[in-house]
Amino acid sequence: MFSLDDTIAAIATPLGSGGIGIVKISGAEAHAIAEKIFRPKSGKFPLKPRYLHYGKIVSPETGAPIDEALVAYMPAPHSYTGQDVLEIQAHGGTVVLQEILRAVLGLGARAAEGGEMTLRAFLNGRLDLAQAESVMDVVEAKTAAALRLAAQQLGGSLSNQISAARQKLVNVLAYIEATIDFVEEDIPLDDMLPPLTAALETLQSLAETAARGMIYRQGVRTAIVGTPNVGKSSLLNALLRGERAIVTDIPGTTRDTLEETANIGGIPLVLVDTAGIRAQTADAVEKIGIERSRAALAQADLALMVVDSSQPLSAGDWEIEKLVRGKPALLVLNKIDLPQAHPPPADFLPGVPRVSLSALTGEGLGTLEEILVEQITGGHVTVGDAAVVSNPRHRALIARAIEHTQSAIAAQSAGLSPDLVSVDVREAVDALGEITGETATEDLLETIFSKFCIGK
Repeated sequence: MFSLDDTIAAIATPLGSGGIGIVKISGAEAHAIAEKIFRPKSGKFPLKPRYLHYGKIVSPETGAPIDEALVAYMPAPHSYTGQDVLEIQAHGGTVVLQEILRAVLGLGARAAEGGEMTLRAFLNGRLDLAQAESVMDVVEAKTAAALRLAAQQLGGSLSNQISAARQKLVNVLAYIEATIDFVEEDIPLDDMLPPLTAALETLQSLAETAARGMIYRQGVRTAIVGTPNVGKSSLLNALLRGERAIVTDIPGTTRDTLEETANIGGIPLVLVDTAGIRAQTADAVEKIGIERSRAALAQADLALMVVDSSQPLSAGDWEIEKLVRGKPALLVLNKIDLPQAHPPPADFLPGVPRVSLSALTGEGLGTLEEILVEQITGGHVTVGDAAVVSNPRHRALIARAIEHTQSAIAAQSAGLSPDLVSVDVREAVDALGEITGETATEDLLETIFSKFCIGK
């Protein structure tokens, strides 16, 4: 997986029918392969770098045409992978792309593994590890805000701050080791606390952004719960702005959990529509659905408890209220388009925000979305230019670096020997190096890039 000597190839667009499909080739033989399968209309080789050339892709065995295509050649080092890269833009059909790829592989290229193109970009210094990981965040972004965050990290916003903090620690480590190794040189004593403190402040500032960043990247798992026929599926459809769940007047229509992602104020909300929870049912399938609803509620980050505001609270409502208590939640008083019953008493989910709405007409839906955003982010919903930590791996490594930097400051302040201070400084340096890649192991790289799709 870590070889850079061979030439690799892959289909870089999703399988299926589309306007165009791309086969990407990276490695020293990229242009030589082009000469064997591409017939430019101009008839000229070598291909002019970074231009689109129109022509035909042909079978290298028979010369028979496979497809018309536009071909771009990007020589090293000015390409995505840092190697010679050839992109063949053909028609987006499964068969035609597979035929082109088969022809390329027959000329000596190897089928790329998942993430191998981006791995080569990292190994060739085109991207650091944090930037490489953000490539998949760009691809998988579920909202515009999540995309902006991923694009900033791809541009180096996080890497720059991590590198700056790490360099301060590296300088301290170099000074400590110099004083230990060259005692006879009488190296002047410097105060190590200012650079250690400056690095710590940067890391703590980044750590404070992690909770918000994780929300944009991973979304918030939100269970919609309630008794049968209170409008849970109608609320799901209203938040999705579409008819995703089946809605009828028959209680117990939803038999299983249903997941969809909604964009609420830029936040990906993973909505889980659950089967209505009730204590007694003779239906074996409904019983399974109810158990899955309980499990979905237990696993959720947030609960939307829906009650029918046109009816008095039932024993089932109180039973679900006990399950929701102690969990971040909102109480949704649905069906305000109907004549209203008495509102739930204050001891029904006390302290939980309440929103009155009609999932049928949409009245009050905007208020629910505003309160959801406030509940989830505390009002911090925009992604600015500042670096934001959104990767669980980065979050853990920054926490580790903070812990060791604090220990180094404590050791230095207590007048302990430089050897003891250097142990923690080195640990902090290594932790930050795992974020940007300087100290990443082969096992770590394989784990990260194996999660990428083929062709990326």
